[in-house]
Amino acid sequence: MEKHDIAIKMNKSYTVLISLIVALGGFLLGFDSAVISGAVRGITVYFEMTDAMLGFAVGCVIFGAMAGNLLAGPMADRFGRKSVLIVVAALFAISASWSALATGYTEFIIARIIGGVGIGGAILIAPIYIAEIAPPKLRGSLVSFNQLNIVIGISVAYFSNYFLVNLGEDSWRWMLGVEAIPALIYFLSLFTVPKSPRWLILKFNKVDLARSITAKIGGEAYAEATVAEIQGGLAKKEKKGRLADLFQSKYGTIMTIALGVAFFQQITGINAIFYYAPTIFEQAGGSTDSSFLQAIVVGLTNLVFTLVAIWLIDRLGRKPLLLIGTTCMTIALLLATLAFNNATYTFDQSTLNKIENVELRDKLDYLDGNTFSSQSELFEALEGKLDNASFLDFKRNQITNFISVNATLVLVAILLYVAAFAISLGPVMWTLISEIFPTKIKGIAISVVGFFNSLVSFSVTQIFPWELTNLGPTTTFALYALLSFIAILFVYRYVIETKGKSLEQVEELLIRP
Repeated sequence: MEKHDIAIKMNKSYTVLISLIVALGGFLLGFDSAVISGAVRGITVYFEMTDAMLGFAVGCVIFGAMAGNLLAGPMADRFGRKSVLIVVAALFAISASWSALATGYTEFIIARIIGGVGIGGAILIAPIYIAEIAPPKLRGSLVSFNQLNIVIGISVAYFSNYFLVNLGEDSWRWMLGVEAIPALIYFLSLFTVPKSPRWLILKFNKVDLARSITAKIGGEAYAEATVAEIQGGLAKKEKKGRLADLFQSKYGTIMTIALGVAFFQQITGINAIFYYAPTIFEQAGGSTDSSFLQAIVVGLTNLVFTLVAIWLIDRLGRKPLLLIGTTCMTIALLLATLAFNNATYTFDQSTLNKIENVELRDKLDYLDGNTFSSQSELFEALEGKLDNASFLDFKRNQITNFISVNATLVLVAILLYVAAFAISLGPVMWTLISEIFPTKIKGIAISVVGFFNSLVSFSVTQIFPWELTNLGPTTTFALYALLSFIAILFVYRYVIETKGKSLEQVEELLIRP
């Protein structure tokens, strides 16, 4: 009995090790996504960006991810999950190095898009690989390793930005370039992991090799049962899935769940929070240093509650976590809305003197002694008093000098929002879509859903700077709160539970006759 227990532990350790290596792609994804938040001010000045240019510079990585989404699934089906991840690691290294050395706006965008292609591949293929090698009782936790690594990457990026921000006007180059180091480590470590047993059987019918890999994971008996189940599932498939297959009525439930969860994961604003965390805290009146420090707290909160999600996902289940998380997200966004709605804007000599631009300060001097109860009221008072360039400078760079807001409530709201996302839509979405698609259509389906997810994310990050500048934080967070509430209703109505079921059992549960 003792030997048997040791063997199980060794097998489990082997599976965990493989999953952690593959999930390093998530680390790079998270790092790449969050590191730009610290570089925003530097790249805005260096490349002389407008709001639209900044939005695209930040969001173009998602534009690249959409291309990666479309390519990753079919390429993974053709060349294997492992091969695609090796290419992904190389793309991260190229992007990090090039974006750090860029001297022109177009060159910088191209480098960022290359990294985006890597993100599109990593975010889809790493969960697929892990789901295909993991035993059913561990699958939720192991697939969540990818999300764990994403949030570790985000946290490390915030720490890195905090320690590099004072290196001078070129600090943004160091922030972006340091990512090349973990990218190289990921590239080399991927050569040590085996190929997916399911892919080996599907693509080449290499049953013996698949059985030997699976035996290392769970022993001979587990290997025999798993291989037989894979073969039984594949025997039902007549041909490789095509894009048109996704629109068949029998896949209606699967596509509704996948596209719905993918939509709400991004439309509720998570990437806007991560990409612009320091900017949000500056909107609440914080200094540059304190806003970077608060961004670190956001990253650590994300990390801690992702660990909670990994502990709960195979115990509590996918749907309960989604319901709890989206409810708390809605509450958090309403708190942020309340905090900014109660903000006031005070103009006196002490606040006016914070503006270094003497010409702009003189134009605003007539407001001395005035206090405004909302941003819209302030903007009405400024209408016609400033030219377009001065008004844009005020909205983007100077308004934080005059705001008085409950900064503690803003911080609590953001931390609650991030914690709620980290136990729900963050890890659960990727776990669900790695589970619910049958092998026949998995590659093409994952690509379509990932592309859609990235498209929504790109839209959110592209318009967020415009929203903060023109709608103000109150309306922006109110819109996200409404969308988060709709997400609760969607999860309650459509999402089903997959906890503890094999991939083949999930397929039988979801596909309509």
